[in-house]
Amino acid sequence: MATRHNYSKDDIRKMVKDENVKFLRLMFTDLFGTIKNVEVPISQLEKLLDNKLMFDGSSIEGFVRIEESDMYLHPDLSTWMVFPWSTDRGKIARVICEVYKPDGERFDGDPRNNLIRVLGDMKKAGFTAFNIGPEPEFFLFKMDENGKPTLQLNDKGSYFDMAPMDLGENCRREIVLTLEEMGFDVEAAHHEVAPGQHEIDFKYADALAAADNIQTFKLVVKTVARKYGLYATFMPKPLSGINGSGMHMNMSLFNDSGNTFYDKDGDLELSQEAYYFLGGLLKHARAFTAVCDPIVNSYKRLVPGYEAPVYVAWSGSNRSPLIRIPNTRGNSTRLELRSVDPTANPYMAIAVMLEAGLDGLKNKIQPQKSVDRNIYRMNAQEREAAHIQNLPDTLHNALKYLAADDVVTSALGPKLFQSFTEAKTLEYDSYKAQVSQWERDQYLENY
Repeated sequence: MATRHNYSKDDIRKMVKDENVKFLRLMFTDLFGTIKNVEVPISQLEKLLDNKLMFDGSSIEGFVRIEESDMYLHPDLSTWMVFPWSTDRGKIARVICEVYKPDGERFDGDPRNNLIRVLGDMKKAGFTAFNIGPEPEFFLFKMDENGKPTLQLNDKGSYFDMAPMDLGENCRREIVLTLEEMGFDVEAAHHEVAPGQHEIDFKYADALAAADNIQTFKLVVKTVARKYGLYATFMPKPLSGINGSGMHMNMSLFNDSGNTFYDKDGDLELSQEAYYFLGGLLKHARAFTAVCDPIVNSYKRLVPGYEAPVYVAWSGSNRSPLIRIPNTRGNSTRLELRSVDPTANPYMAIAVMLEAGLDGLKNKIQPQKSVDRNIYRMNAQEREAAHIQNLPDTLHNALKYLAADDVVTSALGPKLFQSFTEAKTLEYDSYKAQVSQWERDQYLENY
């Protein structure tokens, strides 16, 4: 996790002076998980610290209409960070901001504000923290002479390969060193299964910090890759015939006594709370898939044969189901949701996962029996007998499950739900109207 500090305004002023900070990058995240920046000179620092910096909300898709466009950025000072790279004119610092309306109320179309609201629901239910350990994967492609990504992978390596097969090793090493300079505790970095595919895992953090960390991580990966003439993409399935990129989410729920998922006397050393939370995740899985796998391309990854989960099931021992229980226990007891991909807006994804689990706790939802065999090798009758449902196979179907689930829609709130479904319906309709090369290859000469 990136280290958080309870900085005061005076702490910020001192760091600006000591580190020769000349520009401020005010960051927030839009509906689609894209990092947005308002960059201002350091002369605007006092205005920022007084919550008086404005921006045009109507310029951000899914935010507001032109007639209600004035928005304010309130900095979360604990996210202050000076970037390790600098310009000729001095260093750049970033701070993550929350979006407020002119009347002083939090803007409910801000995904970060929404997660803060959902964390309030968690606290009302008697819990103190929802910890998230993400495992984001990405591909490195070579860039052309114009700085545009090509479809040439940077290597021919595979899982845990090293140089000379893994030509991205130096790039990956610099990403890790840069992250560590920025306060991240990197736990592992390695080549993934597919050529050109990489994974860097960093230490878990509480839900809000974890979402912030994912966004910072993406920015660092893309920035460092460009230095090496490489383009980093978090697109789930950029190439056919090889594994796609996921972002497994390890989660645990804490109260004042510690990790509520652990019980040394429980079945698999899991508590009843862990089973209820798991039951909630499984019950709402098909509905939250639209949020956790939010683009048309996400569903090219969620197909049998490439290690991504396709079926709603869980296991303590195999990796084919949707949810796995890693072996570690004690305070490290956790559930691993394997369907999420790195195009997910982390604030929204974590919010829907948390509300699904809390619903399991509230309504004491018992999960179905674990499936401890390879589901990919089971036929349809065997899966039906084991009560194993399929995940949605298209964004269109995922949106239908989302709209029918009150728990998951309430986890987004009315504003985010409406903006998200409208935008994603348009996205799918646009995709549906396209004629692909596959269709021409299959049909043009045959009909």
